[in-house]
Amino acid sequence: MEEALLELFSAGRLFGTVHTCIGQEMSGAVITEFLRPTDTVFSNHRCHGHFLSRNGDVEGLVAELLGRQTGVCGGIGGSQHLYKDGFFSNGVQGGTVPVAAGLAFGHKIRGQGDISVVFIGDGTLGEGVVYETLNIASKWSLPLLIILEDNKYAQSTAQCETLAGDIGSRARAFGIEVTEADTWNWSELHDNAGTLVDQMRRDSRPRFLHIQTYRLKAHSKGDDDRPREEIETYEKKDPLNLFLSDLSPEDAEWVETLRGNVKQAIDKAGLAPDTVLPQQFSVPVSVEWSVAKLPEKKRLAAALNETFQDLMREHQEMLIIGEDVLSPYGGAFKVTRGLSDVFPARVFNTPISEACMVGLGTGLGLMGFHPFVEIMFGDFLGLAFDQIINHAAKFHQMYNQQTATNVVVRTPMGGGRGYGPTHSQTLDKHFLGIPGLRVLAMNSVSSPLQLYKPLLAKDVGPSLVVENKLLYGRPLRSHLPEGYELLHSDETFPCAWIRPAADRVDVTLLGYGGVGDLLVEACDLLFEEHDLIAQALVVMQIYPFSVLSYLEILRSAPSLLIVEEGQGFASFGSEVIAQLAETGTIAEIRTNRIFPPAHCIPCSGPAEKEMLPSVTSIVEAVRKEVRSQESEVRRTAENRECSVSILTPDS
Repeated sequence: MEEALLELFSAGRLFGTVHTCIGQEMSGAVITEFLRPTDTVFSNHRCHGHFLSRNGDVEGLVAELLGRQTGVCGGIGGSQHLYKDGFFSNGVQGGTVPVAAGLAFGHKIRGQGDISVVFIGDGTLGEGVVYETLNIASKWSLPLLIILEDNKYAQSTAQCETLAGDIGSRARAFGIEVTEADTWNWSELHDNAGTLVDQMRRDSRPRFLHIQTYRLKAHSKGDDDRPREEIETYEKKDPLNLFLSDLSPEDAEWVETLRGNVKQAIDKAGLAPDTVLPQQFSVPVSVEWSVAKLPEKKRLAAALNETFQDLMREHQEMLIIGEDVLSPYGGAFKVTRGLSDVFPARVFNTPISEACMVGLGTGLGLMGFHPFVEIMFGDFLGLAFDQIINHAAKFHQMYNQQTATNVVVRTPMGGGRGYGPTHSQTLDKHFLGIPGLRVLAMNSVSSPLQLYKPLLAKDVGPSLVVENKLLYGRPLRSHLPEGYELLHSDETFPCAWIRPAADRVDVTLLGYGGVGDLLVEACDLLFEEHDLIAQALVVMQIYPFSVLSYLEILRSAPSLLIVEEGQGFASFGSEVIAQLAETGTIAEIRTNRIFPPAHCIPCSGPAEKEMLPSVTSIVEAVRKEVRSQESEVRRTAENRECSVSILTPDS
């Protein structure tokens, strides 16, 4: 199979790259002998052998690498990103390990004796998330079989240059049993694999299988700088080379049949249609509005807690994962307090391992669970960025919509509490625009149920939910300024419109999350003290987002003020303005923004208050804009008078 792929690549018929496992075939072939159809396997960039050993789909693999619709992922994934019947692969080193642990966790919860297998290379041991996962897999006793294919090189770099200490000792340090084997004594490897899998089904403990092996071809295509004499040493003792060197007539006929099957698969794939990209999210270009009730007056933290209790009673697949989420502590902001008392088998404390936590959630999501992963502070999302952007967000599209990753990552963001530069940031803009990831922001004019209930629908996909930390201790808004009413859009995640009972509107205020409270209060102050009428739009889904949904409302006022707590460069507000420009509406509406200066958030209370948006800064920005408009009107009138005075009848 892989020899044929290399020929296709040389002929220019393959897309991307090809990482062959020639020389390493025995590891996948042996392990899969002992797996059930309900077990799961996660592989890496060098995955063809594992894939074929697991399901033997030659036609699907060839078509995938040729970029055809008949490929196992419709030609979208290519060589490194395969999926079929519980087999997954991804090209990011180390990142697959916590996801595989999440699959193992799902197997453990369901209690059917199934296991999760993940293949890694010796170069992967440089990734920290591997050790985060070893820790949790051992502590939680997960049926995770980690198979390390030790081929002595990480691409072109020899292991002796990069790896300190002993490989087996790394797993043993976490209390995980290690078995040593190699692909040249494949019969012994076969026996060891059978024993390990049988033990894991009985005791649900992780195992680490360290397999010495050697790849006989380049890391990828033809980039190989290893000494030729070294490669020849391994070529001479390779089990398949030894087998092929002394074939019986029956075996020779069998091998030719295999080659014929591969050629037939290539010919068939060549006739298949090219890949077609499906659409993931659809955003309505127009919405309907209806008068809505304000949420019940209750502190947001308490309202979230009650919402989660209700949803967990209704949805048995909903799980809570995070740091310090168990009772009596109940999370840094007490949102999960008491949940572990009511649902002791569905709330889990983790170590400080943000990447592993999100990976676990992703794996559980792939299993059909609905994990809610709490990141203690939004500032720590950077530690899990790879798990979000290269795993959770990608799988649905990368695997041609054959899987759903129903993981919710929720986190507090924002300043105002004096926590300083690393605990007060609003970083959601860094996650806007990631294909496949929904980004939502909780606000005080909508109930938590409106945001979280839709996230428990089947196959809803991954979501990042931002909860402004100042809102936790405040009650949800139970009243509006006199003369205003609340409307919600008919979107799955409704936008809130704070609409005045007036024929004239001077300005539209637009924002999301904790800023929503400021917008409502600014509406009140602008009218009471400055006789200016404002309306506010408080958006819940900030990505994907289309300004077309709200264009009619925006056009009803001459000015638009966008307020954000995060940095303004390349932000949500920037996107709104860009979309307005694309529609041609930017010429109709005078648009301004408020956002903090480009500086880290200080611990100093007065300095932080000065830096962040406030009701005062919003009101002043609106008044400045109105004064500017009035000055422009006066200048226009003066110019007209001047023109009239020149064009007299005498002249």
